[in-house]
Formats: sequence, structure tokens, C-alpha cells
Amino acid sequence: MANIRPFRALRPLQQLVEQVATLPYDVMNTAEAKAMAEGNPNSFLHVSRAEIDLPQEVDIHSAAVYAKANENFRKLIADGVLVQEEKPCYYIYAQTMNGRRQFGIAACSSIDDYFSDTIKKHEFTRPEKELDRIQHMEAVQAHVGPIFLTYPTNNTIKEIVASVSAGAPTYAFTAVDGVTHQLWIVNDDALIQKISTTFSTEIPFTYIADGHHRAASAAKVGLKLRENGGNSDAEYNFFLSVLFPSDELAIMDYNRLVKDLNGYSANEFIDKIKVNFELNSIADTEAKPKQPNHFGMYLDQQWYRLTAKSNIIKTDPIGILDVTILQDNVLAPLLNIIDPRTDTRIDFVGGIRGLGELKKRVDSGEHQVAFALYPVSLEQLIAIADSGNVMPPKSTWFEPKLRDGLLCHLF
Repeated sequence: MANIRPFRALRPLQQLVEQVATLPYDVMNTAEAKAMAEGNPNSFLHVSRAEIDLPQEVDIHSAAVYAKANENFRKLIADGVLVQEEKPCYYIYAQTMNGRRQFGIAACSSIDDYFSDTIKKHEFTRPEKELDRIQHMEAVQAHVGPIFLTYPTNNTIKEIVASVSAGAPTYAFTAVDGVTHQLWIVNDDALIQKISTTFSTEIPFTYIADGHHRAASAAKVGLKLRENGGNSDAEYNFFLSVLFPSDELAIMDYNRLVKDLNGYSANEFIDKIKVNFELNSIADTEAKPKQPNHFGMYLDQQWYRLTAKSNIIKTDPIGILDVTILQDNVLAPLLNIIDPRTDTRIDFVGGIRGLGELKKRVDSGEHQVAFALYPVSLEQLIAIADSGNVMPPKSTWFEPKLRDGLLCHLF
């Protein structure tokens, strides 16, 4: 059963929350982060992307960057921008995007649950990305960005969330991307106990929706500190998370760009594609796939619809995924992209950027072909995690993103 507990959040003053809260560190590059934080000394990007405050030539993974992150974090605390809760609490965190609202519980999840697979995963992680977050956490001695978890919908938790969110939120703001964020504090001891007990008796597993690298890094940092003379009840044994019921979430498409055609001309490549796919020219407005096994392909200023032939559609939990069909029948055999986790010829674009982003980057000459995919379902994600398998890399894109700096968890 899931082991979560309340925590004393370090969080922004109410009047400063819009200045502090930012998108996660890994959805932007350094230049974008620098532009977002310009003129705003309270932006949490000064902590999560501290390289923006150092000379351009500094390696973003250097010790200087992690030291600067700690310096900036401590300054926000010293200046009173961030203050710590007096007692351990849970928090209800609501996000509204395009009329769809989802309610999560901000809590600390056990690293032991991570290692025992009570917290289930659906992706492999990359060592270099883990190392970056490990060094960042060790520098700031805190979890400063939450892991996005989901769990099977539970009526008791629904009722608690509905009751708490009927009151006035502590935070309520609409970010520049149009997403509205609201947060309520759960500081009633009886409610806190009820939430903890419900998870520990009624929620058998939780699932990482987004944040595999943060979760892996937090678990490894906690274990290292425990083994170096710590104890199993210290704060570092629990990592910052926001848990959403599965019936409130939606997954967006996660699309592919490839730099070249592996030596094929456009016509040769199309002929190869036709072996396993029906191919039709379509207008830009028809490019977004409307159902599984349909793909959009942008090549030579033209969109095509690719429809997978029945002989390549498998029925196992991994083989049935559109990302697998594309990988096994196009990316690997035709474009020689064997490991998309490490191959520098492929790039990935979250559906939030729209298919216009794919078209723009192919037309610019930066890439030669783009593929638009139908999104994975949450049911597929849970089924794969339950089976002990993992999805191909970059299979899921969740929106809206949790904000960094809204809640922090000190070790």
C-alpha cells in the first residue's frame, strides 16, 4: 500500500507566488529560462536553472551551477520570499487548462515505495539526467520540483478534496500560458490522518506520470544519506510529489523529428514507408491523428497520413503502442535510429507545442521529416506499469505541468 505523509512546505508568500512559481526545469533550454526570468529576481528559475545567472560559457552541469542554485535558494529564504509551514500539512493543488480541471494532493512519497515498486514506473531513465538532479538536490538539500504521480480513483479522497476545495484557496493565479493554479492547505489533524490512512489501506500502488528522473534521483539521494549515518524517518526518505486520481488526467501526443532520411531520397523513403503503411497526402488541418495506428508525416512541405497495415499491429501491451509501431517499422529499420534514448539524430516535441512546431522545424532545414502520433492512453500506461514493462522513451506528455517553486520540501 502507498505510504505518503504530510510535510512542512517551504512556499512563497501569497502576494509573491506568481513571481516565484515557474514551469519545470526540463521543459525549456537555458536561453528560454533566461528570458522567462528576466527582470524577476524572485523567479524560481534562478534555483532550478541557476546557469542563467552565470557567464554563458559555463557548463550547465558544472559545480558552479549547483553552488549558484544553493546560493539563490538560500537568498529567497533569507529575503522572506519563501517561508516554511509551521506544521506538517497536505496541500490540495488544482490546475485548470482549456476548461479541464484536475485536483492533486501534494504530499511526500516514500523512497522505499520507489524501490519496492509500490510506486510503479513506465520509462527507463538516463544516467546523465539522474546525475544532474542528484547533484542539484545535494546542493540545495531539498526537493524543489514535485514528481507527478497518479493513483486509482478513490471516493474517500474525492470527498476530502471536494470539501477542502469548497473554501477559499491560499493561492490562485493564472500563469502566462493560460493555466490556472490553485492551492489549499490541509492542516486539520483529523483530515491529515484520514488522507494518510486512506492511502495506506486503500491505494495499493501509485504510478509515475511525469518525473521519472526526479523520482530516481530523489530516491538515490535519500538512500545515500540514510546509508551515510542517517535514519529511515528523516525527511530525505520521502520525496515531494503531487498525486492525481487517474480519472482526471489526460495524456498528450509526443511527436518525433528526424534530422535526415538515412541516405534515402524523399521518394525512396516514401516507397519504403508504403510497405507497411497506407499513405495519403493530406492538408495541414488533417495532420493530427484522430485514432490509434494513424500517423501524420511531414516531408518536403507536405503532410501525409500513414495508416499502419494490420500485419504490423501487435496485441501485447508494448507492441500495440503507436510509438512502438513507429519505432519498429520506420525509425529503426528505415532511419537506423536503434536507440532513441541516445541517438542525436532524433528529437521529441510535446503536443503542447502543436504540429506547427514540427512543420516549422522541418521547413527550417533543421530536420528532414516529422511524425505526429496519437497519444497513449492512461489505461495503457497503467497496464504497462502493472506488467513490469516500460514504454519506449518519450511516449507520454502530460499537461498542464506542475509548477516548480510552489512547494519545496527541505531535507
